[in-house]
Amino acid sequence: MDLVLIRHPAVAVDAGVCYGASDVRLAGDAAQEAALLATRLASLGVREPQRIETSPLTRCASVAVALATERGHTPRAESRLAEMDFGAWEMQRWDAIERAQIDAWAANFEHAREHGGESVAQFDARVSGWFDTLNAPEKSTVWAVTHAGVIRTVTARALGMPLARCVRWPLEMGAIVCLRYDVYNAQWLLARWNA
Repeated sequence: MDLVLIRHPAVAVDAGVCYGASDVRLAGDAAQEAALLATRLASLGVREPQRIETSPLTRCASVAVALATERGHTPRAESRLAEMDFGAWEMQRWDAIERAQIDAWAANFEHAREHGGESVAQFDARVSGWFDTLNAPEKSTVWAVTHAGVIRTVTARALGMPLARCVRWPLEMGAIVCLRYDVYNAQWLLARWNA
């Protein structure tokens, strides 16, 4: 099985603003962004999908619809692919949030909920619940249009590594990450990161 994780393109939000679970729009046109992604996916030799799944948030779903339409698919909206809910911090500038709150959150990375939204552990459980439904041994390709947090969580889970380590890896807007399940060794492999 190939799992292709596609981060949504740039959004119409000022830099430095926390927008996790907020439903913000893309900075550009979804159809044009999808066409650019399709060209990149083809140049990377990514296999065509048997199905396309997407976060229900507009910045992902609009791109997924455009990608799917070109392939005769209908994308499946999956709430577990939505970005982390940052509660009261949503749509706030990071530099406007009390430093003590951010420090407390960082000190207890997995379980703190200073913002009142999801803890990293809750987010991880939600996203991992989706990942665990994939039938890895099957010979298929799934594309998922989603968010940086989801991509890092799925990758950490697939590779059996701590999420805190994967969080440090750069992941650009519109990034493509490819995971492949090696049936012979019964393990996931990272084929591409931030492509």
